[in-house]
Amino acid sequence: MRSYDDPCGVARALDAVGERWALLVVRDLLLGPKRFTDLAAGLGGMSQNVLAQRLRDLESRGIVRRRVLGPPSGARVYELTDAGYELEETVLALARWGSRAPRHERAALTADAFALALRTTFDADAAGGLRATVVLHLGPDRFTAEVDDGRFRISRGEAADPDAVLVADAATAQGIVFGGADLPAGAVRGDRALAARFVRLFPRPEPRRESAAG
Repeated sequence: MRSYDDPCGVARALDAVGERWALLVVRDLLLGPKRFTDLAAGLGGMSQNVLAQRLRDLESRGIVRRRVLGPPSGARVYELTDAGYELEETVLALARWGSRAPRHERAALTADAFALALRTTFDADAAGGLRATVVLHLGPDRFTAEVDDGRFRISRGEAADPDAVLVADAATAQGIVFGGADLPAGAVRGDRALAARFVRLFPRPEPRRESAAG
C-alpha cells in the first residue's frame, strides 16, 4: 500500500481506505458479516485476487476481521471491527452525495447497495406514526427493515415474525422503490397495504446539475 506521506487526517484516512474498492468492501459489511464468496458476488467488477488483497489491507489496518460463525453454520466470515463501523457515517454521507450525481450507467444496484440506499433516502416525515417490520427477500439476500415512528433501521438477516415480506430481485425492488413501479402480484407476503406504504418512504434524490466547464 502506498502512502500519501501527509500528516493531515484526510490523507491518513485515505492511506487506510483510499485504495480502489476498499470503501465498497466496507459498504458491503456495514449491514453484517459476509463470506468471501458473498462479498465477491456483490462486487462483481472486482477480481477475487483484488478482493483478497483489499481484505488483507483492511485487516492490517484494523478495519476488518475474520471469524467463524457458531454452529450449525461454522462458516468463515468477514466483519467490520469497531474502527470499521466508525466509517459508517462517512460511507452514508458519500452515498447521499453520490446519489445526486447524474447517472450515466444503467446497471442496477446490488442488494447491499440497495439496502444502503434505503437508509440514505428514508423520509422520516412520511413515516410518522408507522411502526412496522418488513423483511426483504432480494434474491438470495435477506434483510430486515424496521420503521418506528420516524426512525429506520435495516440489518442483514430475517426477522421471525414480520408484518410483511417483499420478495423481488434487487433490480425489481429498485424499480418499485425508486422508479415508482407497482408492486407485482405475488411480491408481498403479509400486509400488502403496509408494504405499499413502506416502499413509498424512500423518495429518489433529485440529481445535482452539472455545471458547465470553463
